[in-house]
Amino acid sequence: MRPAYTTIKGIIETGRFVVPYRIYESGGPHILCLNGVQQSMAMWSDFVFRYAPYYRVALFDFPGQGKGKILSDPMFVSLDEQVDILNEVIKATGTNNEATIIGASWGGIVAVAFAARYQDALKKLCLAGMGTKANEKMMETIKKGCATNPNDRQKMADVLIESFGQELPEKIKKKIINQFHTMKEDQLQAFYEQGSYVMSTQRIGNLINLSNIKAKTILIHGEKDTIIDLDDVHFLASQIPDCEVKIIKGAGHFMHLEGEDSFDVYQEIIPIPPPPAGIFTNN
Repeated sequence: MRPAYTTIKGIIETGRFVVPYRIYESGGPHILCLNGVQQSMAMWSDFVFRYAPYYRVALFDFPGQGKGKILSDPMFVSLDEQVDILNEVIKATGTNNEATIIGASWGGIVAVAFAARYQDALKKLCLAGMGTKANEKMMETIKKGCATNPNDRQKMADVLIESFGQELPEKIKKKIINQFHTMKEDQLQAFYEQGSYVMSTQRIGNLINLSNIKAKTILIHGEKDTIIDLDDVHFLASQIPDCEVKIIKGAGHFMHLEGEDSFDVYQEIIPIPPPPAGIFTNN
């Protein structure tokens, strides 16, 4: 029988931001997950199903994602602000310094920036779909997205899916299309601002002192990822003191949404422990 867990929901109000979070409490070791750009906590549903009975899993939405809100201008949320938000989430959720942070795409950038600033705040980084810079395919996609009429939500979704969502199941593609059709104006503006920022960033090593990272770091790369080059992933690994690369065969950039099998590699990194003592109930 799978151990049960309790779901806890909360909201953080910090500065000009509102940040919703969830904790799946099982009494196990701590995991904190960071979404990719314009994703939400929902992207981790398969991961939560697998790990929440054994680990204490915390999720949250950055401002401009899901129900996360930016209360005042500018709509752009800087990397430093995102690191500050992550720090507030860790305090609010009671995530301890033995935690593993799992980041997807841009979430991985925030994670390494946090790990470089707060060197003793976590034990392990597990980062998927990230490198040090945007490759030509990503730059082309961002330019196409920025050039698309903001009212043509279907075109925006098509650009994203055609560029690096080819491996997604059809039901996930439909969710992405619906997400763009229902996106609020402030979320759309934040999406454009983030794309412009990615284009302006040459290498994350120019923004983050990667040599400061103490946490054991694993970079996970999808074999069919079209916007992150494997050579760049290996270069990133060479800049972080204790780092290794794992490749998921057949996976693309959105590996966390491509099916539960994509999480098999995590089994090697974050093994399922024996169930903790005590009785827990799902809410």
